[in-house]
Amino acid sequence: MIALHPQPVPVIPVLMLVVAALYVTGVVLLRRRGDRWPVSRTLFWTLGILTVLAMTATGIDGYGMELFSAHMVQHMVLSMLAPIFLVLGAPITLALRALPARPAGTRSARSALLAVLHSPPARFVAHPATALVLFLASLYGLYFTPIFDGLMGTMWGHNLMLLHFIAIGFLYFWCVLGVDPTPRRASRGLRKYAVPTVRILELAATAPFHAFFGVMLMMAVSLVVGFYRAPIPGWGIAPLADQAVGGGIAWGFTELPTLFVLGVLFLQWQRSDERTTRRRERSAARAEAERQAYNDYLQRLAAHDRGGAR
Repeated sequence: MIALHPQPVPVIPVLMLVVAALYVTGVVLLRRRGDRWPVSRTLFWTLGILTVLAMTATGIDGYGMELFSAHMVQHMVLSMLAPIFLVLGAPITLALRALPARPAGTRSARSALLAVLHSPPARFVAHPATALVLFLASLYGLYFTPIFDGLMGTMWGHNLMLLHFIAIGFLYFWCVLGVDPTPRRASRGLRKYAVPTVRILELAATAPFHAFFGVMLMMAVSLVVGFYRAPIPGWGIAPLADQAVGGGIAWGFTELPTLFVLGVLFLQWQRSDERTTRRRERSAARAEAERQAYNDYLQRLAAHDRGGAR
């Protein structure tokens, strides 16, 4: 399963290599200008690319066409693990810093990217409710409708499904982690809460739906999707039993990515509090310095007045 074995038309592996090359190009451009780019972000991006390649350029991709359990491994990794690494690579921030600024009176790729980020459609897609619905629809809307069987019937449909997993996962964690700039704006009811608190609540909101989805697959007495209905000769694997294994994978796999993201959010929360504390201390120090300077000024005036009176 882990041997290198890309499909005859390796759509996703080639796409991953292209975006990896673009990322490296951006880092090189920054370094040539003398700008610093964190090594940790490059490592996270590389890990994300390698994770996607492990699911789409090895035997796992082929077995995913034969076993529901192998397909569910693909789904969980591409939608809940690889996107986390890709988001932590901050590709949007890198693009905004690496692309040249817009000359006066002209448009550029950087200005076009900024226009997309600030557009109403982007704000709608990045809204917490929209992102949550899209993320959960890739579970219930895909597997409990004929869409899954239709997409799995062709190579292009299968690749489109895998790209959908990556894109929806990236959108969801892009908004939850907040490493890159997003078009999301806090609503009036949420502004009184700290940003990490809202993100933790958003992350926690998906956990019951994932658990329920996995339990439904494990307890089903019939096949949910028809694509895997025929048992593979000689393997001795019953499709219904394999579906139960896939349900267990869907249920249990969410724990590790969720804990990892929670750790990142708590770290962001701690750093935010530290920055707030330092900012308040600097403000208090400036206020104290200004007060002391004003008191010194008053003392000099008083001394001047006493000297004039004598």
